[in-house]
Amino acid sequence: MAVCVIQFIKHEGGSWGEVKAAKKLGIEWHKMGDGFTWMSKDMDETVAKAHHGWKLAQEKIAGGEYDVVLLDEFTYPLKYGWLNVQEVIAWLRDHKPPMTHVIITGRDAPPELVEFADLVTEMHKVKHPFDQGIRAQPGIEF
Repeated sequence: MAVCVIQFIKHEGGSWGEVKAAKKLGIEWHKMGDGFTWMSKDMDETVAKAHHGWKLAQEKIAGGEYDVVLLDEFTYPLKYGWLNVQEVIAWLRDHKPPMTHVIITGRDAPPELVEFADLVTEMHKVKHPFDQGIRAQPGIEF
């Protein structure tokens, strides 16, 4: 399948393990964010990046080149009100090709998005090494 990933939070200059692996697999990858948004020094720029990422997502989804378009951490721009959830849903309803799969990840998905989605999965951490003071490890977390 032809796959495109657009990350909405990860910093555009970062190079994490998932990006390296995806490139080896031929997955198109775009990092559109500026890092941890809650620590942003310029919220106007952070919001603008979300809008730019959504515009790119619209092009990739409507273009019909991809079987799967993954919008990573896209729930955050919706949750924080940077993008209007009703407008996003309306656009997807009107423009997404029938056989294009759009995957949206992130915590706290707006109820309207949950209602619109065909499949919703919620994951909960039970235990993590970080809770025991073990820092992120190369090849595992990044």
